[in-house]
Amino acid sequence: MTQTTFDGLGIAPKILEILDRLRFTVPTPIQFQSIPTALSGKDIMGIAQTGTGKTLAFGVPMIQRLATSGGTGLIILPTRELALQVDETINKISKGLNIKTVVLIGGQNMNRQIGLLRRKPDIIIVTPGRLVDHLKRKTINLSKTSVLVLDEADRMLDMGFAPQIKKILLSVPKERQTMLFSATMPSNIIQIAKTYMRLPVRVEVAPSGSAAANVTHEIFIVRRESKLALLETVLKEYNGSTLIFSRTKFGAKKIAHAIRKMGWTASEIHSDRSLHQRLRALSGFKKGAYQFLVATDIAARGIDVTNIELIINFDMPDNAEDYVHRIGRTGRAGHSGHAISFAMPNQKYDIKMIERLIKKQLPISKLPDLPKVDESKNRRNYSSRLNESYRKSGNRSVNKRKKR
Repeated sequence: MTQTTFDGLGIAPKILEILDRLRFTVPTPIQFQSIPTALSGKDIMGIAQTGTGKTLAFGVPMIQRLATSGGTGLIILPTRELALQVDETINKISKGLNIKTVVLIGGQNMNRQIGLLRRKPDIIIVTPGRLVDHLKRKTINLSKTSVLVLDEADRMLDMGFAPQIKKILLSVPKERQTMLFSATMPSNIIQIAKTYMRLPVRVEVAPSGSAAANVTHEIFIVRRESKLALLETVLKEYNGSTLIFSRTKFGAKKIAHAIRKMGWTASEIHSDRSLHQRLRALSGFKKGAYQFLVATDIAARGIDVTNIELIINFDMPDNAEDYVHRIGRTGRAGHSGHAISFAMPNQKYDIKMIERLIKKQLPISKLPDLPKVDESKNRRNYSSRLNESYRKSGNRSVNKRKKR
């Protein structure tokens, strides 16, 4: 039997009233499975992709527990953008219950954050690096943490936050509820669960590493110097919002510039952009001011836009798991989506690794007729820095083959 409402999950009447007012009427599978378990106080290890409704899956139980039993909630996320988006969703529920939140992320004034902490917020939403900064300064006290959430845990470890996560886990009380959510469940995540969680209930709405069901896939085998020409050809065929992934921030700048020269609107998100610039680009993309957004993998988990129609992997990701994270930006909330990848001839091994992970064959499309590229001119126009980044990408694929 399909759960059609939030009734019967154990949610308090006041929170149900807020959910109704916000038109959150039908729980997603991760919400249906997680909320009753979390409300019972059990630890949860959830496997679900971004865009499946995880924020309410852990947010509703956290808010209800804090409203009735006190304590502090701590939500740890990999990126600044994701932290702000989670705060926006949590606030929709919590503000009617006198539950205060604070966001602690890099790129914001530390003294202002210290002032906000002095107001004793009920829920602290943080990125790992900034939380460790506060712990070192002794400007934050985690002794009253009763509910801890690690969201996008695999991505945090991919980004090198393992030492910070360990330090944080050693700083919170042992008697707490812990909820860990991840799109994939590699061995290092399982080790965290064994070490720092108490008999966690495994909640899985899709097999670990599976791609979104509503997304179709397509691959073009293309030489590096023809990628921009192929991109222009592909973009002419699609009218909807499009997210384009580059492996490097330098490449993202070049791609966004090229799209604007083609006559379209485009912005970019990467580590060279300030938090304000990234938020402005994301806001413009959501509102339709930019049809195309070019991003590095910093955005693979930090973009919450429901109706992205097309994902283009201008560069293949460094690992198969990142392919799942990237295409998880489309096909969300019941919508369909399409993912196109530009693979160079020496990256067929990377395609096989993705296929092995998602247990699906990626169809290779015939390359359309493209204008011939003067390679010598192309080399002059492209900086040596960009060329070097592509060479490294190709060498990485070769090295992976040798290691295996």
